Amino acid sequence: MSRRLTLRPLSTLRIAVLTGVAAGALLVPAAAAFATDPTPTPSATAATQADKEALAKKKAEDARTLKEAEARKAAEAQKVGGKNYPRGGVAAGEAPAQDDSNTGTLIGSATGALLLAGAGTYVLRRRTTARREG
Repeated sequence: MSRRLTLRPLSTLRIAVLTGVAAGALLVPAAAAFATDPTPTPSATAATQADKEALAKKKAEDARTLKEAEARKAAEAQKVGGKNYPRGGVAAGEAPAQDDSNTGTLIGSATGALLLAGAGTYVLRRRTTARREG
């Protein structure tokens, strides 16, 4: 029984190209997960005494304006119906949902790439064994 090891260059190349394309399609979302904010954030500069005073004055003015607005809303609520129920979850004191973690995307892409590599290895080994056995 003669054993011929013939590798067909076109079919091997085709498998390699398809595997590369599939791996790229799985890894593109993982690469995008790292580039969520392309603009750098400016660093803080040292504030002068005049800046600190202006900031304190503005904060005091904003707090006074906010208290006046709340007092107006409370007075309007008393006129309308008496009870002032908050609207929505954030207004009721619920924390807004934030999920800035891209861990799931990275894990999913890595798992998909490993599964694809394992399946490709399995198929190639089966083909090699089938050729050897006849």
